[in-house]
Amino acid sequence: MEQSNKNKTHILRKTFIAVQDWIMDHTKIVMPIVLIVCVLITVLIAINANQKEALEKEAELAAAAVSEQQSSSETESISAPVFTLEENAYPDVNNVIKTYYEAQASGDVDMISELNPYLNDIEKIRVEELSKYIEDYTTLDVYTKPGLTDNTYVAYVYSEVKFEDVDQELPGMQTYYIGQDADGKFFINDGTHDDIIWNYIKDVTLQDDVVDLNNKVVVAYNELLANDEELNEFIAYLKDKINEEVGEILAQAEAPAESPEPVADEGTENEGSEGAAKPNVVQTVKATAVVNIRTSDSETADKIDKAQTGQEFKLLEQRGNGWSKVEYKGGEAYIKSDYLEVVEELTVEITNTEAADNNAQTQANSSNTATNGTVTVKENVKVRKSASTNAESLGTAYVGEKLDLVMKQADGWTKVKYKGETAFVKSDYVE
Repeated sequence: MEQSNKNKTHILRKTFIAVQDWIMDHTKIVMPIVLIVCVLITVLIAINANQKEALEKEAELAAAAVSEQQSSSETESISAPVFTLEENAYPDVNNVIKTYYEAQASGDVDMISELNPYLNDIEKIRVEELSKYIEDYTTLDVYTKPGLTDNTYVAYVYSEVKFEDVDQELPGMQTYYIGQDADGKFFINDGTHDDIIWNYIKDVTLQDDVVDLNNKVVVAYNELLANDEELNEFIAYLKDKINEEVGEILAQAEAPAESPEPVADEGTENEGSEGAAKPNVVQTVKATAVVNIRTSDSETADKIDKAQTGQEFKLLEQRGNGWSKVEYKGGEAYIKSDYLEVVEELTVEITNTEAADNNAQTQANSSNTATNGTVTVKENVKVRKSASTNAESLGTAYVGEKLDLVMKQADGWTKVKYKGETAFVKSDYVE
């Protein structure tokens, strides 16, 4: 076996030497062939590399094109086209807005409902109450951009409102979506907004020219309030007053009819039993969820704070309209009754003697009030430092506000206490 392997090795060596001798003898033929083969191999490698790079670049370009097309498609589906913001360009639209604002100033709820059929009952009450303080809308400019379909518009209404007994007009901006009914009449379409329309309005409102317009109005509004303390106080008062009035109207509408209180028979066993105990239940309630605390019993009232789950309050009154009055930070506030549950009831015994004392004190206080007297404001009126229309204005007293009466004068003026100082109002405006 070993001898066989040696023979094979010897044969291979002789063959290699023979080939080597042949190549050396034919160098002129072999070397060009080797060179050609090397060049072919190099060319093939280069071609393959170029093809691979080209394919990779083509794939990258195709992916980029697909991505750009998808991005463009998505942008078209969510972005509104940019149109020029037009001012007072459509008389029919302007007429709808003008009529609508005139109805708001006069409290014409029927006309308001006709032009804006989707306005809810709470907003109708709010408009009606607000109209009591509005003298006129002195300026109305309607800026529009096309809506999603023909003959529809996104309208931005710039207004200047003049309130009763307020010298300065207040600027404002409101957004509406204007539609057209089957008869070709324009109306305020506040009720059929689906997500597509809402997104469209939002996109249009974020366009540069609309943002500039809104910013201009906001700056003018803020500067006016900052420089006019009386107007600032009026707006704060008006906001609270409207919320309070709307809450009271809703409470009255929702409250169940009161049953007549039973009249006690004469000569009952408690008659004359001075010192007998009467129960007075004090309830503590807690919030069953995170819920808003408001200034009055209405979902449109201002939010004071948020009650946290488990937070406890002293219950002052549970109203028939689904709201509860509670004690909050030394004052009164309102929370939806659905989010409260009783955690403690404390019965306090009040004797008839104590009740009689309390009643006597109440009567004494009532007598003092009657003696000192108050007047109720019938119409918004300026409160002045002296009995003259040229005297310095101390502020404005508003409809329903009560003022401490000092004296009714024969000259047509009434002397009152206003913010801790003596002041005067025209007698025709108080009762």
